[in-house]
Amino acid sequence: MSDELARINADLEADSPATAALLSPLGRRAVFPRGIPFQAAEARGKAFNGTIGQITDGRGGALALPSLTAGLALGADGEGGPVGLDRALLYSPIDGLPELRRAWRDRQRRDAPDEVDSSLPLVTCGLTHGLSLVADLFAGEGRAVAVAEPFWGNYRQTFVTRTGARLVAAPAYRDGRFDPRALASALGTLPPGEPALALLNFPSNPGGYSPTPSERRTVADSLLAAAERRPLLVVCDDAYAGLVYEEGIPRGSMFWELAGRHPDLVAVKVDGATKELAFFGGRVGFLTFPFAPGSPAAAALESKVKGLLRAAIGSPVATSQALVARALASPSVEDEIEALRRVLAGRWRALRAALAGCDPDLLASPPFNSGCFALVELVGRTAGLDPERVRRHLLARHDTGLVSVAPRWLRIAHCSVAEDDLPELVHRLERGVAELVG
Repeated sequence: MSDELARINADLEADSPATAALLSPLGRRAVFPRGIPFQAAEARGKAFNGTIGQITDGRGGALALPSLTAGLALGADGEGGPVGLDRALLYSPIDGLPELRRAWRDRQRRDAPDEVDSSLPLVTCGLTHGLSLVADLFAGEGRAVAVAEPFWGNYRQTFVTRTGARLVAAPAYRDGRFDPRALASALGTLPPGEPALALLNFPSNPGGYSPTPSERRTVADSLLAAAERRPLLVVCDDAYAGLVYEEGIPRGSMFWELAGRHPDLVAVKVDGATKELAFFGGRVGFLTFPFAPGSPAAAALESKVKGLLRAAIGSPVATSQALVARALASPSVEDEIEALRRVLAGRWRALRAALAGCDPDLLASPPFNSGCFALVELVGRTAGLDPERVRRHLLARHDTGLVSVAPRWLRIAHCSVAEDDLPELVHRLERGVAELVG
């Protein structure tokens, strides 16, 4: 163990023993080395900087190909102007563009209580990358990861396949209603004292559900109670943050209701521009810890994440970051986001109405009020059908594509279907399953 690694591990142990206890073997080994990026950062601003291997104009600016720069003139209506070429074409710092990290933290904290700490977010290459960094740091062989079922299938690849962790699931719905104690139920099956992770995903994928205020209190209280029995890392997967359509349903992340509430509960926030800014191809995500910027725990975890970033991708994409930073600086960006949310709300209403008219002996729909998806459950006469068989039948006979979710669900992505087309989609789904059961 290097002196630097020993130092940051000791700092983390002193500042947050629970976080230190939750680290995976890889997490304990991770450190941002004093290699080329570290030394280049120290040389930044010097008259002669021969540290980092990127082609420049000799004065630190980009030496750009015209074919590349022509694609950076933004604003189809002639407004906006180009993103700065240096920001777009030169390497990003390993942890992301400083102005973007500050701007995203400001946006995250718009409704956050002042007393709740949060670090300066680290930039990741999309939210999945953020989740994989969390898995590298805190999962590992045999580590239990609690999740409400059905869940996003990529959790299995990210936490189980890559790190050897094991998923411990509990039903997200009981008697057709959301169960706010599902994660605590899964955690309750583990031996006391065993460190564990819990995945908290609201609005959920695939369910499209966000809890009511009373359900949120139950979720939080049950996880705090679980932390009485073990060190617990709660991963707030906030991929669809803000996309809430039903009145009275909170839009904010539960990170702010969990961070700092218990010494053995460590909340981590994963979010990004993918859905919040509808920038799916940009691959700009963020990873935030529940510690004040500059604190020993925040600094130690930042070093570890930067070490993993350097080992896997080098640095995040600068051009995408520059575009996000530019968008966040626009005075109209929040109005644009709200306009997009209203479009999705119209699709949600259309789908909800269409599903309400389905034969309850064929299909049921658990509650959905947010996000990009809705689940349909095979019930009654269709209860024995394989959802994969249904999916293939809809493709072959009804020109309709849905996602099958074992053992009895189909997922509808209403975010990608026009409002006027959703009733016909549901009609084809109902007709298709009726054909299969005769």
